[in-house]
Amino acid sequence: MNDTPGWTSPGSAPSDGQDGSRVPGPPSPADANGSTAQWSKDQPPAGQWSPPTDRTPPPAPGQNWGTPPPNVHWGRPPAAKPGIIPLRPLGTGEILDGAVKTLRTYWRTVLAITIPVAVISQIANILAQRYLVPVPPEVNTDATPAEQLQQSVDSAQASLIALGPSLLVTMVASLVSAALLTVVISRAVLGRPVSLGSAWQEARPRLLQLLGLTLLLATTAVAIMTVGLLPGLLIGGAPGVALTALGGLGATVVVVWLMIRLSLSSPALMLERRGVVPSLKRSAKLVRGSWWRIFGITLLSQLLIFLFAMIIAIPFTLAGIAVDGEGLSGLLSGTTTAFGWPFLIVTGIGGVITSAITYPISAGVTVLLYVDQRIRREALDLELARAAGLPGYDPAPGTGTVGG
Repeated sequence: MNDTPGWTSPGSAPSDGQDGSRVPGPPSPADANGSTAQWSKDQPPAGQWSPPTDRTPPPAPGQNWGTPPPNVHWGRPPAAKPGIIPLRPLGTGEILDGAVKTLRTYWRTVLAITIPVAVISQIANILAQRYLVPVPPEVNTDATPAEQLQQSVDSAQASLIALGPSLLVTMVASLVSAALLTVVISRAVLGRPVSLGSAWQEARPRLLQLLGLTLLLATTAVAIMTVGLLPGLLIGGAPGVALTALGGLGATVVVVWLMIRLSLSSPALMLERRGVVPSLKRSAKLVRGSWWRIFGITLLSQLLIFLFAMIIAIPFTLAGIAVDGEGLSGLLSGTTTAFGWPFLIVTGIGGVITSAITYPISAGVTVLLYVDQRIRREALDLELARAAGLPGYDPAPGTGTVGG
C-alpha cells in the first residue's frame, strides 16, 4: 500500500467473516512405539517435565498475587495511532472524536475547503429565498381537511420548484466539499498533512462519478417517496389523507434503510477508485450485519450536528429579526411574514459558520465508519500501519505492497 488514499486491498481477513479454525499447537509426545503418550499429574511421560517436589506456600494474608509488577502491562498492547484514530475497531466516541480532531488538527486545509463552499451555498439560498420562493398562499379556514391538505401540498410543491436552482448549487458545492474532505480525512488517519492543492488533485478525477452517485441516490429516494405518496394523493378525500400518511411513513422507512445500506458508497468510490455501481455494492457488503450500529452512530452524529446548528442559528436569527425592523413590524402586525435583506444577510452569516464546521464533522463520521468497517472485516489496520511506516508492520518477503 502506498501513501495515497487508494485503499483497494481487502486486507488479510475475509470480508464475510473470519475463519474460526484453531491454530495447531505442538505435537503430543510419543513413546517408543509411536503411540501418543498420555500426561497425568502423577506420572508424566519419561524424560518430560514433572511437577516440582517443593510446594510454594499460599500467599500470606494481605498479599495479592494478581497484582503485576510495577511498569509491567499485562494483556494486549495499545493499538498504534499514527493519526486521528487508533488502528483497531473503533467505538462510537472514537469515531466522533476522530471527526472533530480532523477539524482541529487540519483546520487550515479544512476551512479552506468548507468556507468557500458554505459561502456559495448561502448566497444561492439567500437569492432563492429573496427572488424565487413564492409567498405562501392563504389557507381557507372554511375548507375541508382534504382541501387544506391539497393547499399545503401545492404550496410545498411551488416552494420546492422555486428552490430547485438553490438546491442544485448547494448539492454541487457539498459534493466538491465531501470529495476533498474524504481525501483529507484519509490522510489524517495516517497522520499525514495534506494541502488543498494535493487534495484537489486526488479528488478531481472522481468528481463526475461522485456526482453520478449522488444524483442516483437522490433520484432513488425521490422515486420511493413518490411511489409511497402518489396513491393517496390520487384518491383524495379523507381516505386519501390516511393513505398518504401511511404510504409516506412506509416510504420513509424504506428510504432510511436504503440510505444507511448505501451510506459508505461515497468513501468506497473515492478511496478505492471504484465505479458507481461497484461502490454501491461495496457499501452494501460492508454494512451487512452492522446496519443498526451504523444507523445509531449516524443518527447520533446528525443529532449533535443539529443541536450545534441550533445553538449557532438562534442568536443569529434573533439578531436578524432585531436588525430587520420592517420584517419585525410586519411579523408583529400579522400583515406579512417575509423578511428583507438585513435578516437574510445576518442569518446567512450564521449559516456559513454552521456549515463550515458541520461539513467536516459529517464527512468525517462517514469516512471513519467506512474505515472502521474495513478494519473489522478486512484487517485494514495492518495495511494502514504499513502505509504509515510504523515499525514492525513491513510486508512479508515476496508479498509486495498494496497500492491503489
